[in-house]
Amino acid sequence: MITEAHVLVDVSDSIGTVTLNRPDKLNAFFGTMRDEIGEALEEMAGREDVRVVVVTGRGRAFCAGADVGYMADLLERGAYDEANLLVTAGRRVIRSIIEMPKPVIAALNGPAAGGGANMALACDLRIASDRAAIGQTFNRIGLAPDWGSSWLVPRLVGRARAAELFFLAEMVDAAQAERIGLVNRVVPHADLEDTVREVAGRLAAKPALALALAKEALRRSLSADLDEMLDFEVRAQDEAFRSADALEGTRAFMEKRAPHFGDPGRGVR
Repeated sequence: MITEAHVLVDVSDSIGTVTLNRPDKLNAFFGTMRDEIGEALEEMAGREDVRVVVVTGRGRAFCAGADVGYMADLLERGAYDEANLLVTAGRRVIRSIIEMPKPVIAALNGPAAGGGANMALACDLRIASDRAAIGQTFNRIGLAPDWGSSWLVPRLVGRARAAELFFLAEMVDAAQAERIGLVNRVVPHADLEDTVREVAGRLAAKPALALALAKEALRRSLSADLDEMLDFEVRAQDEAFRSADALEGTRAFMEKRAPHFGDPGRGVR
């Protein structure tokens, strides 16, 4: 269990929540905070009582990315190896989100910039407050995109729009982010928590294996051709056919009742 105050973990109703907790610094990454986020995500991936994961920030920001003051100190001292660790730690965070066999929702309660933006973009769904904004702000401080943005952003918005986001390094408000496909939906700030919990609850009630296979299919499709995906679908569906959830789902359909996925008392072969 993560005990550091900069990363909080909570589990309730099969929903695991990872909260960045450095509100006075807009939840900017500092010191070992990146590793703590990675540990929290890995914990959520491994917990059987967690079916959906929510990532959010405390206070008025989701995550401002790197703590620039901390990074500036490293560069002033020529501590480039330490600075590079800040980037390589992002590999653990981004891969943990993308490869986790559970849906991950980013609850964008406020601005998300740099690595913070890309942590959100790695999530499966992004629900944003109308106070949120998102930006690839790296070149504002003379840096190149990192934390998976060179892979994530073009796939979400296309090459031309990605170039605009990278080159201009502007923050995009929530409404525009929704228009160009960076977020799934925008809600009034006061409704964000309830909306995220409602969506997460709906996902938690769904068959976990079916969601995991769908998530893997989406990830594979980014680099596979049609025949490879057709082959994957055969293997995935065979795995699903053999699951208790498929038996429960088809029984419930025939009996005209709501299915109870993940209930050990139902769907047992």
